[in-house]
Amino acid sequence: MNTLLSRLVALVLLSLPSAAWSNPCPLDGELVRRIVACRSTVTTAQCRRVAEAIGCSVVHELPLINAIVITVPERGADGHEAKLKGQVEVESVEADRKVRWLNAAMPSPRSVLESARLADVPAAPGKPLASPSLEISRSWGVDRVKAPALWPVTEGAGVKVAVIDTGIDATHADLGASVAGGWNAVNPEKPADWKDGQGHGTHVAGTIAGRRDGLGVVGVAPGAKLYAVKVLDEDGNGSYADVIAGLDWAVRNRMQVANMSLGADEGSPALRAAVRNAAKLGLVIVAAAGNSEGGPVSFPGVYPETIAVSASDRDDRFASFSSVGPEVDLIAPGAEILSTMPGGAYESLSGTSMAAPHVAGLAALAIARGARGVNAVLGVLSRAAKPLPGLPREKQGAGLVDAGKL
Repeated sequence: MNTLLSRLVALVLLSLPSAAWSNPCPLDGELVRRIVACRSTVTTAQCRRVAEAIGCSVVHELPLINAIVITVPERGADGHEAKLKGQVEVESVEADRKVRWLNAAMPSPRSVLESARLADVPAAPGKPLASPSLEISRSWGVDRVKAPALWPVTEGAGVKVAVIDTGIDATHADLGASVAGGWNAVNPEKPADWKDGQGHGTHVAGTIAGRRDGLGVVGVAPGAKLYAVKVLDEDGNGSYADVIAGLDWAVRNRMQVANMSLGADEGSPALRAAVRNAAKLGLVIVAAAGNSEGGPVSFPGVYPETIAVSASDRDDRFASFSSVGPEVDLIAPGAEILSTMPGGAYESLSGTSMAAPHVAGLAALAIARGARGVNAVLGVLSRAAKPLPGLPREKQGAGLVDAGKL
């Protein structure tokens, strides 16, 4: 029996990859992740081989920043990090922290549609489901940015918008025709499972491109194509590497706009590089300014390559929850915004997370009109904006955009 057992063990060990044989992962204990930035003279594949020989496995390859995300045992992580930094192929190593990116979606106390479902509304024969008592229509924010004024010219048809968020419920009646695909960074083993289990991404998606079909709500750019890039879990948490992987996917799949209704209190060298490189490659990143109640703009909105958006209310006043700073580029409706939720529902939410997708939709309209790249798009939107009375620039940037002037 001992001889047979030893032969079986030997066969299993021989079947393992060489990296696993030379440096096996522990059978117990926690694993932590490190973002390994490779030198510009080294390919991602070369860097991967070096990193795998020191760590356990590669979670993501990030060609956008020529980096690898690798797991290492928590016990002895400092030693593994030192080994990685000692490799000539490695530029730098940083911890891949997991943080809460969503502090934005707050149910409105004045919501008239909290979790209302079209399926609960009786329909007349041959008529779409609707009910005047539920007042299902386009959000006041879509009207405030005057998106309907441009629809006779363009609805943003064909412009590709990545919603880097919690996913999207593509079964929603207002979104099914808009959602063209997606990717799951949170679970690399299930890349096609980008369905929204939290609600935030679905709400954002409706504001950008809810279909103009006489049913439910309509978005700012109802002709745009949405892509669900799931980088956050059901609690709104996610790692820096997963968010970067979402940007990487957006660039590789030729997205034109990325909506990032998320924010962290701290930046990251890897995130900084990802935003900078994505913008250089033509991706227009629209980011929520954050909900720090007058505090500083969050990351990645603080980076100059993004279009950072603060929030206004129905009376064109500055929303008290919104962040403030010289990085703010534009202001958009963000209080009591009615939009889509998973399961065919609708809900009013407040936050700069709700303001950013108005601008992402406007960016899609500007691109449909010929603008290309973040500088050109921001220039077009800023020229079409009007400052709100009484607000300093750090609260509103160039002001509120009038789509009729695009």
